[in-house]
Amino acid sequence: MANSRAKVDVTSILSAHDAQRLRQACPDLDDWPRSWHYEPADIDVGQQIVAAFTPFLLHLLDRGLANTTVRRHRDNLWLLGGEIISDMHETPGLRKRPINQVVLAALDEEGGPRIAHGASEDQQRSFDSTCRKLYRFLKPRQ
Repeated sequence: MANSRAKVDVTSILSAHDAQRLRQACPDLDDWPRSWHYEPADIDVGQQIVAAFTPFLLHLLDRGLANTTVRRHRDNLWLLGGEIISDMHETPGLRKRPINQVVLAALDEEGGPRIAHGASEDQQRSFDSTCRKLYRFLKPRQ
């Protein structure tokens, strides 16, 4: 069972330059799994989700996007991670699938899942934009 106080450190497998860029863009990335969890077992899954998102975050940084655009996508990825953890509690067997398949299954060419807790149309549109970009990024890798 995962320690609920454990933090993921995906930056330990990155170059020093990429780790620094990622920490600047996402200073709380290590805390995402804890922010998403409902139960201790979710921490490990959350760490896997962060690891799945990391190449996409670096891709966004490589594109030279404005800081506000990167922050918007970062915040939408955080939201997506929470939605995926929530879905795992509602869908039996989802937790047994490889995390890359779970992330990709949550996305499609139209965007991502409906945001729980009554998001505005603008919030959903922004979220779907990020999800479409992530889908296009991940799809060729499958």
